[in-house]
Amino acid sequence: MSTKTIIHTDRAPRAIGTYSQAVRCGQTVYLSGQIALDPLTMNMVNDTIEQEIRQVLENLASVCAAAGGSLADVVKLQVYLTDLAHFASVNSLMAEFLQEPYPARAAIGVAQLPRGARIEMDGVLVLD
Repeated sequence: MSTKTIIHTDRAPRAIGTYSQAVRCGQTVYLSGQIALDPLTMNMVNDTIEQEIRQVLENLASVCAAAGGSLADVVKLQVYLTDLAHFASVNSLMAEFLQEPYPARAAIGVAQLPRGARIEMDGVLVLD
């Protein structure tokens, strides 16, 4: 049976609830949802949807690095959007942060996200 390891980094926002930034079980790391919080100020970075998406991806990348991996190790990514009209911006920015082969992905329209966020992403990565 694998033991679980809690992943934490100051380079991503601290948890704003009863959860960890990520949990590693064996070679699999489960990434908690990230919104566009600046890790230093804990304020939202959301003047534009592109800034918000970029901050979310940077936060995820920081947690991946703390776990010993990178966004290249993500095998499954979930994207939660309050407006699916932002999907093109998500695709554009994901192409800057991720290379082929891309992870499996789901995009889900939701009514509301924490702190008034317009986007949240979580995922699963597998480390060698």
